[in-house]
Amino acid sequence: MNQRRVLDVGNCGPDHSSIRRMLTTNFGAQVLQTHGLDDTLAALQKNTIDLVLINRKLDNDYSDGTVILEQIKSKPEYSDLPVMLITNYAEHQAQAVTLGALPGFGKLEINSPETRAKLASILKVG
Repeated sequence: MNQRRVLDVGNCGPDHSSIRRMLTTNFGAQVLQTHGLDDTLAALQKNTIDLVLINRKLDNDYSDGTVILEQIKSKPEYSDLPVMLITNYAEHQAQAVTLGALPGFGKLEINSPETRAKLASILKVG
């Protein structure tokens, strides 16, 4: 069985822990963490990633996570890589989808059945 690998971008320690716990418990996924554009692109080059989750506001400098989304989607080798924005705001989810992301979820919805269903379409093995 292949373990799925998720890249969590721009979340603080406690939020990363919540996301990692949910992903490992429900999908057995390995979760890697990055904080900005450069280390995210390096992680994508070094690892096979099945899903990228990007915080709307990056923890390290509070910059907009959609900049990383745009950079990932602008590279041909990552154009088909599933990416989701983590935000509780519908308007930011809609903007992310127009930039090429899949509909994501907010931190208030991390453990909801709807979030698990969204992730299952990407992370189910078998």
